[in-house]
Amino acid sequence: MNLNSGPNLPIQSLELEYPEGQVPLDSLFYVERTPIESHCYQVVLKPGSLLRIKAPKLMGKTSLMTRTLHHVSNQGYATVHLNLGEVELAVLADMDKFLRWFCLRVGKQLSLENRFDDYWDADLMSSTSNCTDYFEGYLLSELDRPLVLGLDEVDQIFPYNNTAADFFRMLRNWHEKGKNQEIWRQLRLVISHSTEAYIRLHTNSSPFNVGVPVQLPEFTPEQVENLAKRHSLNWTKGEVEQLMAMVGGHPYLIRLAMYQIARQGVTLNQLIQDPPTDEGIYGNHLRRHWDNLQQNPKLADALKRIMTSPNPVKVERTQGHKLHSMGLIKWQGAHAAPSCDLYRQYFSR
Repeated sequence: MNLNSGPNLPIQSLELEYPEGQVPLDSLFYVERTPIESHCYQVVLKPGSLLRIKAPKLMGKTSLMTRTLHHVSNQGYATVHLNLGEVELAVLADMDKFLRWFCLRVGKQLSLENRFDDYWDADLMSSTSNCTDYFEGYLLSELDRPLVLGLDEVDQIFPYNNTAADFFRMLRNWHEKGKNQEIWRQLRLVISHSTEAYIRLHTNSSPFNVGVPVQLPEFTPEQVENLAKRHSLNWTKGEVEQLMAMVGGHPYLIRLAMYQIARQGVTLNQLIQDPPTDEGIYGNHLRRHWDNLQQNPKLADALKRIMTSPNPVKVERTQGHKLHSMGLIKWQGAHAAPSCDLYRQYFSR
């Protein structure tokens, strides 16, 4: 259900959802970030298209991908949704195993039997050539309609350099084939990845600098006010501004606060006044950032300078880009400031 304005729901009849993972398709609490959804729907209807959804973690990438696939499925397209975070580490470390897993999972979702014996030549052909032949000669050829292939959390492959380089080069080649080969025009790719993860790929072999990029923004004050109504919270604009000063427009942080207030009876003032700790409602989220920063002491030092300064700070460009990609800072001209008071309080300790 779209999040449109309307009467508040009685709290006793409201079935609250804990904000965890993908927002269900029929959820009352999904916020459309118009016109992003309609733009995604239009992109994947185009032959050979590549859509890239990117944002920090917990910003709604999977929920947007799911809705995009659901929309085109209703248009009669074949769809496959693979979450690469589900792949076993031993499989990710072996390119041939990973591409066999990849082809097998796509085939199963399309209700097609395994035909590796007919198309996979491990002796004479590379794994990516076998995978490409399997798609071209079998999976795409068996379909009488376009296939929209959604690849979620592709950043899970980034630490496996060899697998990542070959896999993403193959996807880039498939996209290029879609410009002039009819069979590949039937394939449309939707890729989502976290901007918190980094990978270096050659410009001409990367799928991350082609296609149509979609950067998920934070919620606006109007969207936050509307979401409050869906939680039966009769908030004023001032109360919306209070919460957004604390956590910005981050979808997960906003929803978690509203869930706690609506379900647990915590007041907005209590939530804002309580200092953020590892034991608080945002503990898991903050610890994840903390753990990532401990692996890069220079980045952690740069963040602490920003968080403890009363004024925006000039930071080294690469460090600033990484911190911004993590959602921890915002730019004010060429200087960096905390993206919200939650991070300022936690990381200035």
